[in-house]
Amino acid sequence: MSVFATATGIGSWPGTAARPAAEVIVGELGSAMAHLVELPARGVGADIVGRAGALLVDIALDTVPRGYRLTARPGAVTRRSASLLAEDIDALEEAWEVAGLRGSGRPVKVQAPGPITLAAELELPNGHRAITDQGAFNDIAASLAEGVAAHRASVSRRLDTPVVVQFDEPSLPAAVAGHLTGVTSLSPVAAVEESVAITMLDLCASAVGVDVVVHSCASSIPWNILQRSIISAVSVDAGTLAAADLDAVGEFVESGRVVMLGVVPSIAPARRPAAEEVASSAVTITDRIGFNRSVLRDRIGIVPACGLAGATPQWARTAIELARRVAEGLADDPEAI
Repeated sequence: MSVFATATGIGSWPGTAARPAAEVIVGELGSAMAHLVELPARGVGADIVGRAGALLVDIALDTVPRGYRLTARPGAVTRRSASLLAEDIDALEEAWEVAGLRGSGRPVKVQAPGPITLAAELELPNGHRAITDQGAFNDIAASLAEGVAAHRASVSRRLDTPVVVQFDEPSLPAAVAGHLTGVTSLSPVAAVEESVAITMLDLCASAVGVDVVVHSCASSIPWNILQRSIISAVSVDAGTLAAADLDAVGEFVESGRVVMLGVVPSIAPARRPAAEEVASSAVTITDRIGFNRSVLRDRIGIVPACGLAGATPQWARTAIELARRVAEGLADDPEAI
């Protein structure tokens, strides 16, 4: 059974307090796959791109009006990113100890921006996207790969448990489709070639050396790229899947890998759905593809549709509780749904 065929969260969480968030995540997901909390509400250095300031090796970030820019030497932004990440790891380690999970072998997930998204969102000193400069793109991917590998190994040592990696790639579909905007209309951003995207993803996955999941809750996911890469799993918002996507999901699963279905709402709906309703959404997708329901045991994971940073604390807890209950129910008896 794949480590990803279970329940987990996407990564982001509401609020600004790391310890209470870690306690909830470990409490609800310790029997499935807990994850290192991300709290983007803390501002600079805590969002998906700013987090990279603590992970990149020999590359520093600074802020600009549009986001983050590559800079010559580490400054306040890099220090803040590192401080926030350290706080998050301390909180997870403390919650892990209190729960008695040290040495349990339960997997834990850490998240990082993927190489395509990071290069798409970082600016060069001239204001253009780093993804427009192949040399900068290569340097960012190599630096990210080295930094995330070291980060994963450090968290694994501290928790004394296996740690897997999620690369967040919300900009991947736009990057390969040529839909990224330039600084001006006269400086368009060319589409990233599929071979280049695969190379960058595989570089990071190889460096990490463990199971890797790519997450994107954007629509029009380039399944052909993910299928040809060496990643172990893909995490998607089930609500974005069109008919054509279902065939691709089927091919990906048939290759022996996992698709983590975002069937739990990331924002509280008007009425809390029962676990059976959420499970039915996952089963409907696999039934439409034509899979035997036994695939739900070892090739399908259950996650929220996207990150939970925009949810209320109450719904965030409910969402991961639902994900865990649904995953456990599908593993016990998928035919019962």
